[in-house]
Amino acid sequence: MASAVLPSGSLCAAAAAAAAAPPGLRLRLRLLLLLLSAAALIPTGDGQNLITEDVTVVEGEVATISCRVKNSDDSVIQLLNPNRQTIYFRDFRPLKDSRFQLVNFSNSELRVSLTNVSISDEGRYFCQLYTDPPQEIYTTITVLVPPRNLMIDIQKDTAVEGEEIEVNCTAMASKPATTIRWFKGNKELTGKSEVEEWSDMYTVTSQLMLTVGKEDDGVPVICLVDHPAVKDMQTQRYLEVQYKPQVHIQLTYPPQGLTREGDTLELTCEAIGKPQPTMVNWVRLDDDLPQHAVVSGSNLLINNLNKTDNGTYRCEASNVVGTAHSDYTLYVYDPPTTIPPPTTTTTTTTILTIITDTTATTEPAVHGLTQLPNSAEELDSEDLSDSRAGEDNSIRAVDHAVIGGVVAVVVFAMLCLLIILGRYFARHKGTYFTHEAKGADDAADADTAIINAEGGQNNSEEKKEYFI
Repeated sequence: MASAVLPSGSLCAAAAAAAAAPPGLRLRLRLLLLLLSAAALIPTGDGQNLITEDVTVVEGEVATISCRVKNSDDSVIQLLNPNRQTIYFRDFRPLKDSRFQLVNFSNSELRVSLTNVSISDEGRYFCQLYTDPPQEIYTTITVLVPPRNLMIDIQKDTAVEGEEIEVNCTAMASKPATTIRWFKGNKELTGKSEVEEWSDMYTVTSQLMLTVGKEDDGVPVICLVDHPAVKDMQTQRYLEVQYKPQVHIQLTYPPQGLTREGDTLELTCEAIGKPQPTMVNWVRLDDDLPQHAVVSGSNLLINNLNKTDNGTYRCEASNVVGTAHSDYTLYVYDPPTTIPPPTTTTTTTTILTIITDTTATTEPAVHGLTQLPNSAEELDSEDLSDSRAGEDNSIRAVDHAVIGGVVAVVVFAMLCLLIILGRYFARHKGTYFTHEAKGADDAADADTAIINAEGGQNNSEEKKEYFI
């Protein structure tokens, strides 16, 4: 390697000038003398390379600058600031800025730290290697500035359901510009952002238009900052939404819900709103409330129900936002009825049958007396007690009893008709024998035969019929 050699007289003259110079200039001359002395001993830089990296640091933190030499041959390394002022020459710091501190110095590396970094420290820093020819490389320090302040503002402190409100979030004085994200609860929303630049700093304002409902009351609206210099920076405001009442009618008595004549009905009106409803009113649609109805606050009590109480009852509640209502339809059923078990009736029918005996001796006919018992079907003896299941079950039970009775009557009538028809046909059926022609064979003429016949007129009085 070749070396650059300076005359010794020049070095001596420089030393003498430095000793005689004023104090302010003396430091600079001594630095120059060091440079000249180093240059006299620096070999050429064949095969040497400088290495460094860019630095990104958050404002107020520590930045570390490293100048490294690959294949070092003991050449001199120095670090300069963006104004090309020497920060460090070897391990000597000419620049009077105590924030710069030497971290490591060797023949192959010069490493310096800069504490409490500010935006003014941003720029290019130069690493120089005294070789022939000299080598130089730069590193860039980038300073990140988080938002100075994060503010959220809601157009109206209290909104009404269905109203559209404007919410703004401002992130001031950041570098680079901040990205603002919106959340309502856990749901992310989209806003519209504007960026304003001032002296290399950025102020971002994001606007969100939001239509609120009653379900949004008490839900937080969150403004979250997305910036490389800060994590989890956010602010929030809770929504306050007024809404009209929500009304519900609760049946307090009877608990089973089946209302019959003579029972008591008690209804409770439950109303929730913001602000809380101040007035609850009971009315009856298309008619006045019954005279025996009692209204006590949100309760409606009707004693001794009857069918004239049927109708639709409405509970109305109101607040400053509006009025809402809920309806209850009352139907009064018949009181519970118990049907006694039916009795079994046996009917005996006596029918007289006339039979004419045709034996040789004329005798009175034998009279037969027949009894035909018949019984109706027993009605179902179930006691139709008070049913809480509703009017349908009660009516169905009564219908079954009526149908059973009708069927029994029809069956009984058909049996009677069959018996009467059977007796009628039996009465006209059989062989009849008479004595009118008896003795006609020995008679001389017809008149004598008729007179001599056993069944003639002489015996006509003996033939008798009996009907009971």
